[in-house]
Amino acid sequence: MKLDQTLPAADPAQLRAKRGWHSQIADDKAMLRAARDLTKDISEHRAAIYWTDMIASALIGYATLAGAILIESTALAIVLAVVSVLSLYRALLFIHEISHFRNGALPGFRTGWNALVGIPMLTPSFMYEQVHTLHHKRTQYGTVEDPEYLPLALMNAWSLPLFVIIAILAPVALLFRFAVLVPLGAIIPPIRQITWQRASALAINPEFRRRPPEGDLKPRVLLQEAAGAIWAWLLIGSVLVFGWKPLLVALGVASAVALLNQLRTLVAHLWENEGEAMTVTAQFLDSVNVPPPGRIAEIWAPVGLRYHALHHLMPSMPYHSLPEAHRRLVKELGETSTYHGANHKGMGVLVARIARSTMGRRA
Repeated sequence: MKLDQTLPAADPAQLRAKRGWHSQIADDKAMLRAARDLTKDISEHRAAIYWTDMIASALIGYATLAGAILIESTALAIVLAVVSVLSLYRALLFIHEISHFRNGALPGFRTGWNALVGIPMLTPSFMYEQVHTLHHKRTQYGTVEDPEYLPLALMNAWSLPLFVIIAILAPVALLFRFAVLVPLGAIIPPIRQITWQRASALAINPEFRRRPPEGDLKPRVLLQEAAGAIWAWLLIGSVLVFGWKPLLVALGVASAVALLNQLRTLVAHLWENEGEAMTVTAQFLDSVNVPPPGRIAEIWAPVGLRYHALHHLMPSMPYHSLPEAHRRLVKELGETSTYHGANHKGMGVLVARIARSTMGRRA
């Protein structure tokens, strides 16, 4: 069966009950055509929205982080830390938008984001650029060549808590990467090569090995790694001036950000593909939208990521246009369409679905 062959309409729920259901779903060309034709007028990135949102999120995050460090009241410090986590999490997720920028989109935004968010949080944009787009390649999504895919729903039950908990260690790992591995790699090429291949991408697939940077990314990598190394040593050196508390609180907030992002990642897809190449429609149905009326998804999946399935239909659509694109497609296609098959009620329902799938699987 050819992947782009048009098949009669089928119930996605019935197909999902079959092993290897992804390879049995042909492209819903009416849905793909509607996604293209109904959204042409909202595809422009609006600089005022991007800059205001990113800067406000970052400044609120850093201000409340400072408050959490300085305030004597434990209760108030915890409240400020929570606000800091949510704000910095939102600011950090603009790295996803940057990875999809086409040449000329929002001049200066990448540089501004790296200076304000990427370098301070030791997650510069090169860690997602030329990596995340592999996840969107039609022939690579859900396969062993996808850096952002694991068949979590088909793995053992212990894999889920391990997948989530390991994220807590991310800030310490990043600090070690930039403070130790980058300087060592500058003088020892084998360390540089291993660091680049295995510790330079925001990937969840342990088999992924990153290829050398291409085009104008290479000079940006050198600049961002140098800045990250300097900042990492300034953070370590701050202990001599300010003591351990500021660094430990900052690492705690960063760990909470990483944990929240890992929980979001856990429910960004259904993770049910067994490695087959998939049509765009099959990729869409393996991905997740959590649309309104619920509002809490905007907290744990901000910057448009509550429309993650829709994003897989239109990867270059700016995040601020996704809600309107969703409304138009629902109105045009109706709730019985393929499009409705990717809409889910919330994180709890999705976690329970994956947990049920893994229950009973033996190590």
